[in-house]
Amino acid sequence: MALIVKKFGGTSVKDLDRIRAVATRIKATCDEGNQVVVVVSARGGVTNRLVADAKALHPHPDDREMDMLLSIGEQETIALATIALHAIGQPAVSRTGAQAGMITNSAHTKARLIDISGGDILEQLAHGKVVIVAGFQGVNSSGHITTFGRGGSDLSAIALAAALKADVCQIYTDVDGVYTADPRVVPNARKIPELAYEEMLELASMGSKVMQSRAVEFANKNNVPFEVRNSYNNNPGTMVKLDTTLEDVVVRGVACDKNQTKVVVSELPDQPGAASKVFQYLSDTNVNVDMIVQNVGRDGVANLTFTVAADETHIAEKAVNECLAVLGQGEVILADSMAKISVVGIGMRSHSGVASTMFTALAEHGINIQLISTSEIKLSVAVDSEKADEAVRVIHSAFDLDKE
Repeated sequence: MALIVKKFGGTSVKDLDRIRAVATRIKATCDEGNQVVVVVSARGGVTNRLVADAKALHPHPDDREMDMLLSIGEQETIALATIALHAIGQPAVSRTGAQAGMITNSAHTKARLIDISGGDILEQLAHGKVVIVAGFQGVNSSGHITTFGRGGSDLSAIALAAALKADVCQIYTDVDGVYTADPRVVPNARKIPELAYEEMLELASMGSKVMQSRAVEFANKNNVPFEVRNSYNNNPGTMVKLDTTLEDVVVRGVACDKNQTKVVVSELPDQPGAASKVFQYLSDTNVNVDMIVQNVGRDGVANLTFTVAADETHIAEKAVNECLAVLGQGEVILADSMAKISVVGIGMRSHSGVASTMFTALAEHGINIQLISTSEIKLSVAVDSEKADEAVRVIHSAFDLDKE
């Protein structure tokens, strides 16, 4: 008998028919003699509708109230999924994130997991019940509901798998696994059978929407292997685990993130500590910064350029302006039509020529590179968002990722 954690995303439970199908799949796993814990997201479209309602009332809703609002999406799903299981004769019980013992810090809308006990899940499993847990949410030390940000149900599932010492963790979505690129952009993209944690982490953080990057980071730190599978069929998915990369595999995939804003801080004082002060103000407001470039100072001033997630633009702009007011000079310029294109692969550590291949391919198609950032297993460039899809196709072809 195995203890299996299954996570179903919003498209997998988008309507009653899909919830019934998920319930049937869960019962089949139980009938094979397994114990099953299920983590669910809000039904497809529900979170977007709730966000739209809030922003119709206020352009920048209070983060605590947004957590209170958005957490109801998953709570609707756990109740409906439990009821669907009861309808087919499978004992089941629902639990919120708080009831599952997910304790977080107090950073509303982007809370970080501090501890997870599992609550009474093991006891319920011992009584023959399936436990349906609300993903995406937890509770802070003061008892206030918190959420993990977009894709947070992935983190809930991985964390529960670690805490319960599950034998298997399966992440169900609406695609067959992780592909070499988004199949909607690159029709000949291939499914990748296996990925190392590091590769999946880079792909997730660079724009691949299959998994939340924080969930992959947690899996890596706690060595929780997981499989990304399609909830609409029984095809094998993509297994993510410790490094399994072959030496001759250089680039695994191409990711694209169109949710980027370029921030240019001009006339910044060219003095020690000026740039660090800017980033300290950004850090204090929990804004994540990427792709940083600072030019050589001239005449006592310098320009600092970096990217942030588009939905954090107003927070970043406010933080930088507050910093510049303290410094006594400087100006913020925003460019919100940016996309970040990344190639990822552990094989890049021991192979040269990746940058040359990527830059040459883009140049031959007239695609201008605005910013560059690198790591051992990742190379990213910022391009105009209108050129993003073309850039992904060009790079995918340049590295022959459509070939076995």
